[in-house]
Amino acid sequence: MILSQFVIYGVLGLTYLGLALGHIPGLRMNRATIALVGSAFLIALGAFNVREAWQAIDANTIVFLLSMMVVNANLSYAGFFRRALSVLLSLTRSPLGLLIVLTFGSGILSAFFLNDTLALVFTPLTLSLTQALGLNPIPYLLAIAGATNIGSVATLSGNPQNILIGSFSGISYLDFLYVLAPVALAGLVVQVGLLWILYPDVRSTQPCELSTIGKQRIFKPLFNKTLVISTGLLIAFAVGLPLAESALVAASLLLITRRVKPQRILKKVDWNLLVMFSGLFILTRATQKLNLLQPFTHVVNSAASLLGITVILSNLISNVPAVLLLQPLIAQNDTRSWLLLAAGSTLAGNLTLFGAVANLITVEAAAELGYKLTFWEHLRFGVPLTVCTLLLVYFWV
Repeated sequence: MILSQFVIYGVLGLTYLGLALGHIPGLRMNRATIALVGSAFLIALGAFNVREAWQAIDANTIVFLLSMMVVNANLSYAGFFRRALSVLLSLTRSPLGLLIVLTFGSGILSAFFLNDTLALVFTPLTLSLTQALGLNPIPYLLAIAGATNIGSVATLSGNPQNILIGSFSGISYLDFLYVLAPVALAGLVVQVGLLWILYPDVRSTQPCELSTIGKQRIFKPLFNKTLVISTGLLIAFAVGLPLAESALVAASLLLITRRVKPQRILKKVDWNLLVMFSGLFILTRATQKLNLLQPFTHVVNSAASLLGITVILSNLISNVPAVLLLQPLIAQNDTRSWLLLAAGSTLAGNLTLFGAVANLITVEAAAELGYKLTFWEHLRFGVPLTVCTLLLVYFWV
């Protein structure tokens, strides 16, 4: 019995270590497979049975996340994000103007649509634009990565960890927006100021000459349909309709189509993320059942300690696992702690290059086109940005 318990602790520890590293040395495993395999081993060792593991998975979160991915995929195929960027860039062609437009444009859009989608779409478009204008792309790539993280703080639909917190806490969409939207907007202002200090080239207000840039294709019928349904979805969120059910209906309406093959949309769904979420729910149930979090109950007693442990865990094991680990320590009616957890886990993503998926998406897309954004270059931007935005959260919330 004691040996079995020891092995369970070992499996749980190794699984979280693998989640922190993002891989298992010598094996081809990512976070999704690590979470799934760890969960399977815990079931095999008798930590709980399959029925208990299945019940540990929060259906509301999985349905909401899957539905938002379908909505985002349709918006992407319809050309919505490209059109939005084109409209934003029609406002200015100066280096400073471009920085401001990209920061606030991507930040505001990521508040309503998943931030990883924005990073995926905006990064190649930003690289094309900076090439056409003859500008150093690095500060603009940092602007995209930072702004998608900061902007997503504002709403429950902005990122996966906020979706989780909305499911656990019961905070309404508008109440969440009312408290954290000012933090997001102030954070975007801080980001512009920081990039202005770090990169003298972006300070110019003189328009750059624009060489030819490829025309972006818009699929008008799909564009109009997707825009109407997405607008209706945001209205449903605003009036307080259930988040998961509203998103599921919107996704279902978008899947009724004669124009786009279903496999094209379903290919855009991040199944890895959904599998990882499911595995993490099971792992979290194991930590609760083994009472491993009891020594850490004091971390929710003050805003500073909760923010601190959230930032540390988010950078060690990623923000979604951090939220799942800490959520049992927070009472459902403790709105302030939920908001601190949401803001801390999201803003911690800007601390290092590996702190958020949006950062990695930006780096990989840049590398494919021959631009290198190093860990240290991101760090000199990420550390002061994270500290400033966390201070904003601490004093505002």
